[in-house]
Amino acid sequence: MKRNLLSLVLFVLFITAANAAAQSPDKILKQANKALGGEKAWRAVRSWQKIGRITQLKDGANGAIILQAAQPNFYNTAFDLNGFETESGFNGKSGWTRDSRDGLRTLTGAASRDFGAEANFRNVRWLNYKKEKSKIITGGKYNLDGKSANIVVLTTAKGVSVKLYFDAVSGLLLREEIPAGDLTSISDFGDYRVVGGVQEPFSINRKIGADAYEIKFDQITHNQTIARENFNFPKISGEPLPDIPQLLKDLQANEDRIDELLENYSFTQKSISRELGKDGILRETGSETLQLSFYKGNRIRRLIEKDGKALSEKQQADEDKNVQKRVAAIEKELVKRAAKTVSQSNSGTPDGEGQRISIAEVLRASQLVNPRRERFRGREVVVFDFEPNPNFDFKNAKSFLKFFGKTAGVMWIDEKDKQVARLEAVLFDNFKIGGGFLANLKKGASFALEQERVGDEIWLPSVADVNLSIKVLLVKGININQIIKSYDYRRFATEVKESKIDEIKNP
Repeated sequence: MKRNLLSLVLFVLFITAANAAAQSPDKILKQANKALGGEKAWRAVRSWQKIGRITQLKDGANGAIILQAAQPNFYNTAFDLNGFETESGFNGKSGWTRDSRDGLRTLTGAASRDFGAEANFRNVRWLNYKKEKSKIITGGKYNLDGKSANIVVLTTAKGVSVKLYFDAVSGLLLREEIPAGDLTSISDFGDYRVVGGVQEPFSINRKIGADAYEIKFDQITHNQTIARENFNFPKISGEPLPDIPQLLKDLQANEDRIDELLENYSFTQKSISRELGKDGILRETGSETLQLSFYKGNRIRRLIEKDGKALSEKQQADEDKNVQKRVAAIEKELVKRAAKTVSQSNSGTPDGEGQRISIAEVLRASQLVNPRRERFRGREVVVFDFEPNPNFDFKNAKSFLKFFGKTAGVMWIDEKDKQVARLEAVLFDNFKIGGGFLANLKKGASFALEQERVGDEIWLPSVADVNLSIKVLLVKGININQIIKSYDYRRFATEVKESKIDEIKNP
């Protein structure tokens, strides 16, 4: 009995000691900030540039390397190995890469998401993780080449996890693991020296997939002016540029045609909600599956599944009644709108209500930069970055265009069909709705949209990735992280309202 009691006491003491030894992630980061020169000193670094030599360990190929970054989230890396050049850049709107084998291309999907997260990390490290809604957790301790290391895992709001190893004694960063699309980039840091009051590693051993490199820097400088062109998509000499005005005109014409074609289509849409937990893991929290169709230019939504389960007979019957009510409401609204139009035409008052804001309109309010030609999903596309046009009157514009007055991104347009194949955008400033009283959409909100060719006549959404934080009625904060998949497009034709309802219910 005494032996059992002693064993229990020793076990409790062991657990207590282990918990005491495991520092909180906040404490680890504070120690790191102090070791690296202090948070104030690091925040004063608005740009940096590192120049040196890189060696590929498997064959000894070597050459020059340059890494550079500038706030808020510009990043560029370029190196050559015995004449084989590789370069990547992020300009705040889009990421790109080029090499001597595959040429120049814009990053998409996970590669784009990960490189954008890396660009932000290279500029502000972990300093703004709370403001950016990122999560940090401790990863325990690890013996790294004989040194005891404290691990912190930082996960961004989009689910990109950066694993950081800090020296338990000095607090210096020893290793980082950061995702790069299908691969993980692992960097071991050494030879720290003071530059401008902060500690910088002059030696990096980096492994990406099966490739391993040794990097030695000769020069590291802070807060010098770096030309914006260093981060922009490289201009290719002799590359023919698209006729942007004609492109926008064709886009508008195609969108008008699509509005008519949509009347003949129904499709299924699944919206998956996700949430970043306190443990830094992005998990699915629920889903809704809808059947969607269009009636006289209006979207009809019919819920058919909730969290992966079909609705009960009663729930489905109630949902179908709501569809009928929606169609009836559309009919009444159309009659009312027609009467209003007649009244306003008699009085000479223009009617601006109910008009659709098209992508073509958005682009007219945007400044288009870095146009280039690429291949996307096996088709020829024209790609360009967009940002607010400083000469556009956003103050008196429609609310939807005002939103794009604070948005920048990149767009892929199918060159043959003149349709948007992909769109990525990020909100670079807060956007207030109703003067901020109704809602305030926080900067950093992002969304990506892809469309696919359906039936050789129309381009329709296939997947959307939405990530935003919004404060409603000045009080409640809501984080939205969703994947929306649209599929099973079906074509039908009808002219009768009752038939439309039947086809909505029974596609």
